[in-house]
Amino acid sequence: MKYVIIGNSAAGIGAVEGIRQVDKQGEITIITNEPHHTYSRPLISYLLLGKVTEETMKYRNDNFYTENNCKLLADVAVTKIDAKAKQVIVSDNSRVPYDKLLVAAGSSAFVPPFEGLDSVKDQCTFMSLDDARKLDKALTPNKRVLIIGAGLIGLKCAEGIAERAAHITVIDLAPRILSSILDDDGAKVVQSHIESKGVEFKLAASVKKFAGNTATLESGESISFDILVLAVGVRPNTALLKDIATIDRGIVVNNKSATSAPDIFAAGDCTQTLDVSSGQNKIMALLPNAYMQGECAGVNMAGGDKTFDKAIPMNAIGFFGLHMITAGNYTGDVFTGQVAHNNEYKRLFHHDNKLNGYILIGNVEKAGIYTSLIRERTPLDTIDFALVCEKPGLMAFTKEDRMTKLGGAA
Repeated sequence: MKYVIIGNSAAGIGAVEGIRQVDKQGEITIITNEPHHTYSRPLISYLLLGKVTEETMKYRNDNFYTENNCKLLADVAVTKIDAKAKQVIVSDNSRVPYDKLLVAAGSSAFVPPFEGLDSVKDQCTFMSLDDARKLDKALTPNKRVLIIGAGLIGLKCAEGIAERAAHITVIDLAPRILSSILDDDGAKVVQSHIESKGVEFKLAASVKKFAGNTATLESGESISFDILVLAVGVRPNTALLKDIATIDRGIVVNNKSATSAPDIFAAGDCTQTLDVSSGQNKIMALLPNAYMQGECAGVNMAGGDKTFDKAIPMNAIGFFGLHMITAGNYTGDVFTGQVAHNNEYKRLFHHDNKLNGYILIGNVEKAGIYTSLIRERTPLDTIDFALVCEKPGLMAFTKEDRMTKLGGAA
């Protein structure tokens, strides 16, 4: 059996490990357009911060490919998939045959067509190890940095370089930071904390044009800078399966990670999957989901039977020492927790006897309890939900459920 995997990040690595659970002998070829060993993308800001090295960023050990009998084609671009011939065509026009194919091509930075963007000398996105290297090389203590985008990527970049730049300004079209994962009140808590570290925000603002090292906003205000970081958003890499498989916003897959095309699977940030907290199919570009979906694909590619049907939007992240975890969707009735100090925030969203989502900022210790309730769609009347709201812990569950969650029952 010949397996080909396009992509060398979490979903691709999950697929390798899924395949090897079932098939120890089949040929696995991984194709990646990056020249690197597999690494953890969320750690690139910590590389700039000095908390990790390129060695400790590795997602698996140096022997991973050898131990799993994989052939790695690094720094190689896939140009086309010939689904009829069951071959992957790469940049030198050579062909790699497959019996089962996984597209785990991830996502790419979205760069808006700003007027005058070409006139900006030092500019980069912030998605990859090469991006981090480029930014690291450009930074000096006297440089002013302008970041477009106050989402996860832009703010992690700001954290990574805060001690290495003279000033950081973050601009976003939205009226609040982290607009896709926080509500208004939660965003204010985090924004205040980040501002206390010297980062300046300009929200509900957008760039009209660039002229060299000057950005002119739609309001007419001008901002001078030395380095530009574009962190506006990402787009799933779906082009390889155009006219081959069903594509909506992302590649459409079922709960086996299979596409509509025979013998072609997809996983990770390039796909859209069912969010069990809302019942909607959406793109959920999250590393844990990518790995689990890739592992599911690998098992099924090798003839096993595995289902991935517990995906929810979830983010566990910290900025300048302030930690937060968010999950699910923010619909329904709201429980607002008591806060011990200004940097703590807690909201639970529930409807129709189910927990739909939560936002925890500061104290995130028992987030796993809430995540389990969302993933498992646990009826809230089977637990002491009032106790769970105030003090999340296993004592709110029945004895049988406690034993199951602690591994004491099947």
